[in-house]
Amino acid sequence: MKRSFLIAAPSSNAGKTIITLGLIKALRKQGFDIQPFKCGPDYIDPLHHSQVAGQSSYNLDLWMADAMHVKEIFWRQMQTADIGIVEGVMGLFDGAKKDSGSSAEVARVLDLPVVLVVNAAATAYSVAPLLYGFKNFNPDVKVKGVIFNRVSGESHYQFLKEAAADAGVTSLGYVPKDERMGLESRHLGLSLTENEGMLAAVDVAANLISQHVNLDLLLSISSESVERTESPNKVKLSLSGLKFGVAHDEAFNFMYPANVDVLKEIGEVIYFSPLNDKVIPECDLLWFPGGYPELYAEQLAHNHSMLNAIRDFERQGGKLVAECGGMMYLGQSVQLKDGSLHKMLGLFDYVTSLVDMKLKLGYRSLEMEDQVFRGHEFHYSGVTVDCRQKADSIAKTARKTEIDMPVYKTENVWSSYFHIYLGEADRMQAFLKMLLKDKF
Repeated sequence: MKRSFLIAAPSSNAGKTIITLGLIKALRKQGFDIQPFKCGPDYIDPLHHSQVAGQSSYNLDLWMADAMHVKEIFWRQMQTADIGIVEGVMGLFDGAKKDSGSSAEVARVLDLPVVLVVNAAATAYSVAPLLYGFKNFNPDVKVKGVIFNRVSGESHYQFLKEAAADAGVTSLGYVPKDERMGLESRHLGLSLTENEGMLAAVDVAANLISQHVNLDLLLSISSESVERTESPNKVKLSLSGLKFGVAHDEAFNFMYPANVDVLKEIGEVIYFSPLNDKVIPECDLLWFPGGYPELYAEQLAHNHSMLNAIRDFERQGGKLVAECGGMMYLGQSVQLKDGSLHKMLGLFDYVTSLVDMKLKLGYRSLEMEDQVFRGHEFHYSGVTVDCRQKADSIAKTARKTEIDMPVYKTENVWSSYFHIYLGEADRMQAFLKMLLKDKF
């Protein structure tokens, strides 16, 4: 029998991610196969999930895709798992507009019980009205249990446990305060030292969870089945037999797994490393996903064999797609915080810089050639040299406000800060046909 549940919190910074990772590790130690998921468009948390669970973590996002697609992704990935663990995003009811697209809506669509993680560091019985409110605000969202985080000890937990009982929410246990569980850096997992620190924090969390959280009780309140879901209007892919070279290494390490799945339906996905390889694979299209090329700018700039191979591929009519970190790689140079410039591919004349960096993030819809694509923008760098190769496109936020997020395009290349979600087959097919129309 399969089990599944969603980990949420009243707000950000309650400890959802480290508790989720600790649960994955603790349940794997008991011999369960875990399938992780992440609500929303985030890609850093899923990278951590995947490392700890041993398999890709899938985004469940009701703004970037429709409910049928989300249900189908969940059902399909659960076929080979014992337990599905979905990590929420922000607060339980925080969505693009009110609770639209929120973790609560994902829980409702998938009929998943919700386990709240509550930061109890500076509270005790006052969590009773908090829990009562979250449990009763929307009866269609089943808040079943709570795990208290940052608890000072057993006596503190007794106050919290009584509060949960009076609110009608099952207390599953607690995680004590422990500085070793901190996950501070948003670059975690991208260098050896930081990756070791993350895994050490997860080990601590898993051990504390095994000691202080009733995992049997958690599984007993979890959903016991997964609804079979296959889209009745599944698109038949007219493209086939293509080969896709996808950049994948420490510098380029994020691409929505559902996008990769659709590419595999169309043809063959061949991974390669712009950091370490000297040649590119034989393919029809090169895909450079997001990541942190600025952390490896010098190494990328000095891999001349790779740079020349990619330039030759483009000159001979090969097609390229670049998202965010990939977009930085396709420009003239990347400028680091210290002002140093590192030459990149030069397929476009823009320069990206981390000097005076500012965070730019949010949901985006992109209107281009009578097509609308949805995705997400998240980056600290900016374009400092204007580029003549901007495509005719309109980017909007989730609230339909126009925003500056240019697409750079030539006959062979598509490049943008946009993390595009193409897990729905019709969207991927429309995107590839737009790019490959002069070739296929």
